[in-house]
Amino acid sequence: MPERPRPEDALDALRTELAAAAVRPRTAGATLRDAWPAFARFGRRRFATASTPDSDGLLFQYGTYAFSGRPMFTVDLTRQFGIGSDEDEHDHYVQVHCEFRYEPAPDLDALESFGSWYFHDADENLDEWFAAMANRLGPLLLDRTPCETDLYEETL
Repeated sequence: MPERPRPEDALDALRTELAAAAVRPRTAGATLRDAWPAFARFGRRRFATASTPDSDGLLFQYGTYAFSGRPMFTVDLTRQFGIGSDEDEHDHYVQVHCEFRYEPAPDLDALESFGSWYFHDADENLDEWFAAMANRLGPLLLDRTPCETDLYEETL
């Protein structure tokens, strides 16, 4: 079995998947229809994490938030890794985010907010989770051009 990449390499792995789909964060033109398959490929790729249900998770969420100072409807595709200490205890989380931000609009506000987690090694069906989240995107979000996109990593 090939060696799994480290969580520290996740941001570059997602960047590579997005680039292969011609999605370049902070540039105009890319939609979720372009990015979703790239995120799914990234989400299926396993990383070198502990075999515990909370050490490798995917988060799909959307809603209107004011994280950058002004309200924006945001679709956030996230991968979260639980990182342990040298003593094998939980130390912190690392999250890799791919965000699509849209100007607020009545049709987006009508979606309200939503969030769903999937954790590898938790005996859930990943293909079913991806299909359910893709259904949440629907044509309203899949083909809408965002006014901002961002790709970043944070430690929690």
